[in-house]
Amino acid sequence: MKSTVYLVGAGPGDPGLITIKGQKLISIADAIVFDYLSNPLLMKNAKPSCIKVNAGKRLGFKTMTQDQINRKLVSLAKKNLKIIVRLKGGDPLLFGRGGEEAEYLKKNRIKFEIIPGITSAIAVPAYAGIPITHRDNTSSLTIVTGHEDPDKESSSIDWESLSKSKSIVFLMGTKNLKKNIQQLIKYGMSVKTKIAAIQWGTYPKQKTVTGNFKNIIDKIKINKIKSPSIIVIGEVCKYRNKLSWFEKKPLFGKKIVVTRARKNSSSLTERIFDNGGESIEIPTIEIKPIKNKKNNKIIKNTKNFDWIVFTSVNGVDQFMDRFLEEKKDIRELGKIKIAAIGSETARSISKRGLSVDLVPKKFVAESLIDEFKKRRINNTKILIPRAKGSRRILIDGLLKLKNDVKEIFVYESLIPKKNIKEEVKKNIINNNIYAITFTSSSTVDNFFKFIDPKVIKKERNIKYFCIGPITAKTLMSYGLKPFSIASKFTIENLLQDIIKLK
Repeated sequence: MKSTVYLVGAGPGDPGLITIKGQKLISIADAIVFDYLSNPLLMKNAKPSCIKVNAGKRLGFKTMTQDQINRKLVSLAKKNLKIIVRLKGGDPLLFGRGGEEAEYLKKNRIKFEIIPGITSAIAVPAYAGIPITHRDNTSSLTIVTGHEDPDKESSSIDWESLSKSKSIVFLMGTKNLKKNIQQLIKYGMSVKTKIAAIQWGTYPKQKTVTGNFKNIIDKIKINKIKSPSIIVIGEVCKYRNKLSWFEKKPLFGKKIVVTRARKNSSSLTERIFDNGGESIEIPTIEIKPIKNKKNNKIIKNTKNFDWIVFTSVNGVDQFMDRFLEEKKDIRELGKIKIAAIGSETARSISKRGLSVDLVPKKFVAESLIDEFKKRRINNTKILIPRAKGSRRILIDGLLKLKNDVKEIFVYESLIPKKNIKEEVKKNIINNNIYAITFTSSSTVDNFFKFIDPKVIKKERNIKYFCIGPITAKTLMSYGLKPFSIASKFTIENLLQDIIKLK
């Protein structure tokens, strides 16, 4: 097996700004060697078997030296791992030492490819509302490292030429900013030159300060701007007052905890990011498929049923996966009517190419029973694939209507195998959490197996958002009051309730 090392640009931080090719390589990688500035969320879709190596270099701290990283890439390749991703913040070749790594791989006869990334030099000013070129001010841009190799005897920057530039971006520019400003002033730039410092650009914790050469150092100290940050210099900085957009998003800077299973959390996490918030994933449940001969026999004979009732997205996924394994042909479901409790469950069914015949007005079992009653649906054969331990109310209600109901458990919600007590404590206590979301009673029960309700009560600013009354009732049993209960039991409604709070 021949190995290939892919030098992949992770983009500036926002996980939506990685290239499609980079994202695909992460999902199929056998090993990932990642940098400090590559967002950890990018590796959420990596294979469980993927080897992850933290090469976390940042200013003043190194998990691995550059030589160690080079050797590690070669070592992984010699283990005959097929796909090795070297994940680097921004673009791998722009002050990212990607060229050096490629040279070392070439020297050791290791096949490599370079996957460009969106550089923070362009993306971060854009997220701060600063166009780095503008027809009225400048048609050129100079990108400079703000932190040259300390072992170099003299600066390789042509300060005299640089001082004539109309738009300058310094990457890693905070530590040496005072010295760099002095050099620019020395070669003719005015002390009134506009300047901006942007920390953690494109992240929900982005912080921006603007000023001029005379006052920016004091402003940076007052606002505690530190690494990682970039510096923008020039008249283009004046546009921030008009064009700032990212920091005006409804959830900007707010930390919101998502307790869903990791497999299901992506939709809520993405929507939080879309609205400028920081999603902190603490999956309190794991979805375990239930496979047995009894289920397989029933699924093989699905055509004998008149209705299938799905109560959750997980129920849809697990049933359909088993059905396609056994039957291989979705057309056999064509004559069966399908009911879904909830719009998200209905969407999941539609994605499988099936139409949904019934969605109750309220996304609870009681409402579905009422709909069956109104429509006089009785004496029919109904299959309900759902979670082990689900409430009996749906089964009993449909049986009372004289239907023949067959329930099969296709999955169960379990407590994560990994003990996440320390992770929960670290992410919740004294971390300025804005909201915690709960999407089921299981997420509530399991969450409090990892943290004492008495401890979390001390975090008085946290607001609790529940997806429905049953989940809310479970939360109240732990002595905590939900701030909001979504009127429609969907992720979108849950999110809108959080946004309205602003």
